[in-house]
Amino acid sequence: MANLEIFQFPCLSDNYGVLIHDQSQNITAAIDTPDAAAVQRALDEKGWTLTHILNTHHHWDHTGGNEELKASSGCTIVGPANEADQVPGIDVEVREDDTYQLGSFEARVIDTGGHTLGHVAYWFPEAGVAFVGDTLFALGCGRVFEGNPQQMWSSLSKLMKLPPETQIYCGHEYTQNNARFALTIEPENDALQVRVKEIDALRAKDQPTVPTTIARELETNPFLRPQSAAIQARLDMQGRDDWEIFAEVRRRKDNA
Repeated sequence: MANLEIFQFPCLSDNYGVLIHDQSQNITAAIDTPDAAAVQRALDEKGWTLTHILNTHHHWDHTGGNEELKASSGCTIVGPANEADQVPGIDVEVREDDTYQLGSFEARVIDTGGHTLGHVAYWFPEAGVAFVGDTLFALGCGRVFEGNPQQMWSSLSKLMKLPPETQIYCGHEYTQNNARFALTIEPENDALQVRVKEIDALRAKDQPTVPTTIARELETNPFLRPQSAAIQARLDMQGRDDWEIFAEVRRRKDNA
């Protein structure tokens, strides 16, 4: 069985770049391109040749390296159909329920609009991994810039239904800040308390807190826990719709 090798590296101030590599077919894709030089350094370090870029959304810190990398490698750029006019160099437009074959692996496209209207995530079921851009973070979620809270909650709900062991790669190292906020929303969550200590220990050593897993986020991420009685009570929103509780948590984070 083919192995999907994943190489994550920091770039810009707090972004993560990710390369995925199918050695059996010599295919290498960059998940977003925060910085062309950083992506190229990672490729050189691994000895891989870029064949694809999979863009999650149009923001410059996710597409900024597209054109330079395409010019140097001739790679194919895949991105969200609903943002095609904003994704530099796009060749293949994908949308909800599409699949894209990357070497031996099939990527399933999930519409995760909210942070941006056309944002997508790429789920590789066989590899047990999903690349979610700025929709879901470790202990957080993206700001709702272009969509609305109902749309964002719908998008998060799709990701919550992925197999619990699915590894989640997101676009930024925001976890320590997210952890501080999470403690204001559900301080009685014992699993969260344990996780915050683990995160602090990792960051003290300048180690990444990403990837995470769906199971871990369901247990500790306040944005995914509107059904928690403790959260409903703290927000004085007992019995309200999940998306409304999510919206209030997001509002509080925006103003934190």
